[in-house]
Amino acid sequence: MSRVFVHDGQTTHEEHLDAFCASPTTPYFVWLHIDGRKEDARHIAGRLSDMPEPAISALVAQETRPRCTFMGPGALINLRGPGVEAEGDFGDALVSIRLWAQKGRVISVSYRTLAALEPIMARMMNGTIHDPGDLIACLAQEITDVLDPEVAELGDTLDDIESEISEEGPTESRRRVSAIRATAIAYRRFIAPQRQAIERLAMAEAPWLEDDDRLHLQEAADRCARMAEELEAVRERSALAHEGLTDLRAEQMNLQALIISIVALVFLPLTFITGLLGMNVDGIPYAHEPWAFWGVVGVCAALAGAITAWFIASHWLKR
Repeated sequence: MSRVFVHDGQTTHEEHLDAFCASPTTPYFVWLHIDGRKEDARHIAGRLSDMPEPAISALVAQETRPRCTFMGPGALINLRGPGVEAEGDFGDALVSIRLWAQKGRVISVSYRTLAALEPIMARMMNGTIHDPGDLIACLAQEITDVLDPEVAELGDTLDDIESEISEEGPTESRRRVSAIRATAIAYRRFIAPQRQAIERLAMAEAPWLEDDDRLHLQEAADRCARMAEELEAVRERSALAHEGLTDLRAEQMNLQALIISIVALVFLPLTFITGLLGMNVDGIPYAHEPWAFWGVVGVCAALAGAITAWFIASHWLKR
């Protein structure tokens, strides 16, 4: 459901949506958050007559990328961050929140629950957010606070895989490396443009942005830049690790094929001898001697031992 937060200069309280839409102009700071899954975001935003139509269309767009675009009296800002894991219904790795910010007002729309949203609402109710600049700066910082440990965990997990390759084998390691690489690519797809959007907002000459807001936004942009670099490094390391694991698996398969070939070469002459003596024709030497069977077994054992010794002396298994 939509929630309206009003800061009157000293305290913050929630207001009913209809009351806000009836009188959207206020000397105070108002934040309207619309849950697009439960309500018609376009209809609610359309009730605010001073919003540009392109801004309304951008607010309700299903597919978005991080951006910062100034339109008339305000700015359209799209950010991405981790979603609530309990929902598990989002396709993209990072879910989006769309914001329209102007002096004294912020309107946000989300179609999936952003993990950073509840802490920001709590800070709003505590009275620590006083204007649009505070809200957007706090949101950008909260997103980076949630996302930073996840990005660091990707690198740590890759370190563990690289150190445990010999223990768990190449097959399981390749599966985990592929998952890490896919996650890093999905994160970087949104983190890189989000950094540009936050930097552009920090440098904008917007009257509702104060100096401390710009500092917080620049800090969030720097952290996004560092995370983008870390994700790029994780992606490249994952590719190298995947290639190394593929080579390791190929070496193991070559070794197994070599062992099978050695066993076949040992038994090849023995098969020839037993096949020759097993022909059902007359004239086979010593066919009726009582010691003939054990004699053939002894010859085969001696021949197998000699061939095996030659393979060992030739260091075939080390090739």
